[in-house]
Amino acid sequence: MRLHANLVEGVAVTLFEIFQNGRYADKAIQHTLKNNKRWGARDRSFVAESVYEIVRWYRLYYEIRTLEPQTVKDWYQMFAIYWLIKGGELPDWNEFRHLNQQTLLGRYERIKKLESKESIPDWLNELGRKELKKDWPDTIHALNKRAPIVLRVNTLKISRKELQEVLEKEKISTYPFGDAALILKKRANVFGTEAFKKGYFEVQDASSQEVAAFADVKPGMRVVDTCAGAGGKTLHLAALMQNKGQLIATDILEWKLGELKKRARRAGVSNVQIRPIIKSQVYKRLYDSADRVIIDAPCSGLGVLRRNPDSKWKLAPDFIDNIKETQKEILDKYSPITKKGGILTYVTCSILPSENQEQVQAFLKRNNQFELIEEKSLLPQDFGFDGFYMAKMRRKS
Repeated sequence: MRLHANLVEGVAVTLFEIFQNGRYADKAIQHTLKNNKRWGARDRSFVAESVYEIVRWYRLYYEIRTLEPQTVKDWYQMFAIYWLIKGGELPDWNEFRHLNQQTLLGRYERIKKLESKESIPDWLNELGRKELKKDWPDTIHALNKRAPIVLRVNTLKISRKELQEVLEKEKISTYPFGDAALILKKRANVFGTEAFKKGYFEVQDASSQEVAAFADVKPGMRVVDTCAGAGGKTLHLAALMQNKGQLIATDILEWKLGELKKRARRAGVSNVQIRPIIKSQVYKRLYDSADRVIIDAPCSGLGVLRRNPDSKWKLAPDFIDNIKETQKEILDKYSPITKKGGILTYVTCSILPSENQEQVQAFLKRNNQFELIEEKSLLPQDFGFDGFYMAKMRRKS
């Protein structure tokens, strides 16, 4: 592919916004694309993909360059390294003229340290080795692979086979995976399709789709999704409940629940009640009442680094220590919503045992009225999708 100056400039400016001005990658990319409406679909894809890949391999590229970037001009050089490793040729532009391509590629070949080769901060490499031990190299390597686009079929409106046929008419080819997933054969903007507008599917990773089924919900139950957020898993729970029973979605962030309302309307979900947690009485009134309780706890998000590669540069060890305290508090506050004989499901998109198995074991020691039924750890190298953990606990009768 021939490089175009305006597109490479868009990449460099966007990266400057992310690293020097602290913007989140997805927001910075959206801003760049919004300001360049004349770009076609291929151009927009080139900019977005280039930005995400350079963010993902940030440490590797600046070590090849031997200096961290500070200016937009520096980001041109980071792009050049990305492009050379990708196998591309650099045009004779002023921004690239003084670069020695053979020297850069030679440095790339000589990099051997895991934290450099897999492009992660030192502290994260140390933490990963400590917690995952021999699994860590394979885990972080898998988390650096590009994530596929996975759809969850909304079975309230359409079957998987029917959705495949509908998408084929919109020139989007898919193949089935698991119980209700479709994986795109080629990347495409699915949000612009008529199928999306009609609520036939949601974009949801295959590991995330495991959660609702694992929680063992049934039509007619009373189910409480305590950290519902914008409702990806809530909508899946509603589909498995066939819109029957009562599904209560709570969260401390009311604006996220507002997004859930819109998504529920599009999906044809009618059994969801939205309850923002504006005071403790909101969740305390639910104590001893739910057949199923799902705690999709806030976490480090290390299991979804493929989708959010900038988070590894924004995360800090203190945040992980603090989030583990938050998980403990949430488990203690929301677990009593489970009625006797009911099931509590604890979920994170983390790969760290300290946020997962160890958090659950500590909870069970504090709360002997609960017993562990089953736990599942999804590592990206084993399943090919995001890293997730889930544990199912029964409240004793």
